[in-house]
This record gives sequence, structure tokens and C-alpha cells, in this order.
Amino acid sequence: MRTPSTPTPSKSWRVAVLAGAVALLASGCSTDISTGFLTSDAGVTNKTGELIAFWNGSWIALLTVGVLVWGLMIWALIAYRKRKDDHELPVQLQYHVPLELMYTVIPIVMIGVLFVFSQRTIESVQALDENPDLTVSIYGKQWSWDFNYVDYDVHYSGERVELTGEEGVADELPTLYLPVDQNVQFEVNSRDVNHAFWIPAFVYKKTDMIPGRTNIFQVTPTKEGVYMGKCAELCGEFHSEMLFRVAVVSMDEFEKQMQALRDAGNVGILGDELNRYGNETEGAQH
Repeated sequence: MRTPSTPTPSKSWRVAVLAGAVALLASGCSTDISTGFLTSDAGVTNKTGELIAFWNGSWIALLTVGVLVWGLMIWALIAYRKRKDDHELPVQLQYHVPLELMYTVIPIVMIGVLFVFSQRTIESVQALDENPDLTVSIYGKQWSWDFNYVDYDVHYSGERVELTGEEGVADELPTLYLPVDQNVQFEVNSRDVNHAFWIPAFVYKKTDMIPGRTNIFQVTPTKEGVYMGKCAELCGEFHSEMLFRVAVVSMDEFEKQMQALRDAGNVGILGDELNRYGNETEGAQH
């Protein structure tokens, strides 16, 4: 016997639906859905807008297909369910040509369209200008970073920063300075094991850092600010502490930082001679 305080199944269902709706609305209020819930916005670099648009378009297409498939499944379950007094088998068909053509051709078209947009975005994002405004050579190492500002012939060599959780420790992380509205060419390498250079706010996929190999990409930061970066490849015991900061600043501030490195004696480029396994390279990967 159900007591008066025990909710009925229908009431419990309504409460669950209402709670889900409230949670969905609350999450939408705290996150910008226009960015596909990515922790960035279209104005961070010259490529984030294109990447966010591709991300959102892909999810919209996938969700549309999902809703259609789920709808058809639910409709079939309801419309063709076994009735109480129905004891006959439905008509058995060996094949249904129109239906088979539909679920063969439509997926091929969908994959083809996704491939075209994917390839177009990849070619645009990975395009290289022959004359970048700035070249930065970056080496990942266990467990920090070396930043070479090639055009200024200065460098910064980072050391492992133990993340204790105390206030101010994050300020000691290696900082990569970039001038706003300047096309920067990144040449990434590794001194020991595989690493991966990743700035989440730039949206651009992490770039592998492989010993003996140089990977190259270009991007133009278009919004001043400080962004977090990290190694996105498991590289050993203190991988989680292999963090860095990216400071996108005005050209005047960038020049001051370059002069500060020069005044500190950080002149020259820290190259392959410091690699754990020697200085042999296999060329560049674009």
C-alpha cells in the first residue's frame, strides 16, 4: 500500500524531466553555446573562428542524424509493437531495394560532405606563409620548455616548476611571448621523448614533438591576454607539471621582453646540440 507521501511513477517522471531541463538551462547560462562549449572564442587567433565553425557544424550534423535515427527507432517500436490479440507474424521480406539503397547512399553522401569540409578546413588551417613575421623554435624536454626567438637571436630556457598549489607558483611557469596581430611560425621539436605542444585557447590541435623531427605550423594571435599551454603527450613522471603560459602582448611590450632576455645574457639559439640523443634531424614535417 502506497503512503500519501510516496510519489507516483508519473509524478517522479515529471520531476526527473523538470530537473533535467533546469540543469540543461543552467549549464547553457554558464557556457557560450556559440563556441560549441570550447574554452575559447573566435577572436583569439586568425584561425579559431574557422575551427569553431567547423566544430559546431560537425556537431549539428551529427546531432541531426542522431535525432533522426532515434526518432525512427522509437516510432518503429511504437508503431510495430506486438498488439495484445495479434498472434500473426508480419510479412517477411528477403530484401527491400529502395530501403537498402537509401541506407547505403545517404551515409556515403554524408561522409563525402564531411570529408570535403574537413579537408578544406585542414588545408586552410595548415597553410604556411613563405614570409612569417616571427619564427619561434620550441623544444619540449622533461619537464619544461626552451623558447628560441629566432629573428631576435635570444632564448628562454625553462626549468621544471613543482606545482605545490600555493599562490604565486603559477607565475613561475615558463612564459612564451607573442606579438599581437603578427603571423608566428612555430617550429616544434623534442630533446628527449615524445611531447606535444598545445595551447587550448588557440583551438588548434596539439602539435606532436618528436625527437629528431621538426613540425611546423603558423598562427596569428589577434587578442591580447595570457593563455595557458601544456604538454598533451604522456612523457614521464612529471608530465602533469609540464605547463607554460602564452602572453600575447603589443609589439612594444614584445620588444621590451626580447631586450630583457638579451640583457640577461640569453643570447643565441638553444638547438639540437642539447638533445639527449644527439643532434641528428630528419627534416621538417609540414
